[in-house]
Amino acid sequence: MPKVSLKVNGRAVSRDVEGRTLLVELLRDGLGLTGTHVGCDTSQCGACVVHVDGVALKSCTVFASDIDGAEVRTIEGMANPDGSLGVIQAAFQDNHGLQCGFCTPGMVMSAAALLTENPNPSEAEIRAYLEGNICRCTGYHNIVKSIQAAAAQMSARPVAAE
Repeated sequence: MPKVSLKVNGRAVSRDVEGRTLLVELLRDGLGLTGTHVGCDTSQCGACVVHVDGVALKSCTVFASDIDGAEVRTIEGMANPDGSLGVIQAAFQDNHGLQCGFCTPGMVMSAAALLTENPNPSEAEIRAYLEGNICRCTGYHNIVKSIQAAAAQMSARPVAAE
């Protein structure tokens, strides 16, 4: 079995994996990071979105062995260093951007990718970006509202001096 070495949420990890092991399986079963969800097994729902080298992708579509040496960020890595909710997570909580919560990790990870690319997206841009994420509980209104709130809060932060 090949050994895969990654940096996951800032921590170096190595595991022996079968060639067919999906990234989502490595995260959940191999590393105990169960915040990344498997919702559909067909790459349709987006519940498994993580960031690999800064790019949002569905972890059910990638073999773990294909990303050897990569940096992976999961929903667990979105919290602040003290363990409190990060800006996007807090915005989802404050604006009721979740109901059952199953899609929430993927939504938060997609929102983070969107806000990195476009710090001030319109409602239409948010809705278009989330087309690969399915929520079966809501009409997306509060999810969009949550992302708008996170964007506003993030743009209001002072820029650190360099």
